[in-house]
Amino acid sequence: MKKIGLTGGIGSGKTTIAHMLEAMSYPVYFSDNRSKELCDSDEGIRSQLILLCGEKAYENGHMNRPYLSECIFSNPDLRIKVNEIIHPVVRKDFETWSAKQTSTLIFNEAAILFETGAYQQFDAVVLVCAPIHQRIERVMLRDLCDKASVESRIQSQWPEEEKRKLTNYCIENDGIRPILIQVEELIARLVS
Repeated sequence: MKKIGLTGGIGSGKTTIAHMLEAMSYPVYFSDNRSKELCDSDEGIRSQLILLCGEKAYENGHMNRPYLSECIFSNPDLRIKVNEIIHPVVRKDFETWSAKQTSTLIFNEAAILFETGAYQQFDAVVLVCAPIHQRIERVMLRDLCDKASVESRIQSQWPEEEKRKLTNYCIENDGIRPILIQVEELIARLVS
């Protein structure tokens, strides 16, 4: 079994690619979704985040995402500390999930594989790339937010150029090259 990391900057279309892979019957672990579930259910995460960010970190038994987002996007040191709490738990959960899979290829969709160093634990990494103006438009439409907030989130991630240097494969989600053909070519290369 090959474990493949699937990543890309916010608005690049990595989740769209992940759903395509699922439709092709490849198991996909959605790190961001699973992280949200674990933040609500894991007592270790909960207690550490409350110690770090205060009681406001949780409301009615659930992580207070708007509050924490506001805290970490304006404070890079705090963002690192929060990631150090959450990411080891998510990695362990991925390994448990992986052990149950039987497919020749499994994928881990995650926004910040490079930023956390997790990209090194995969057999290969696929980077979904898109022009910055398209990424901004997609996120503004998806999250109903303004351009400045999207740009701030983009700034919190590594630049695409840096990620390209460390990746094995790129899917160009630029609206010009058909992504299905690129995904099919990717699968052919990964299974050979």
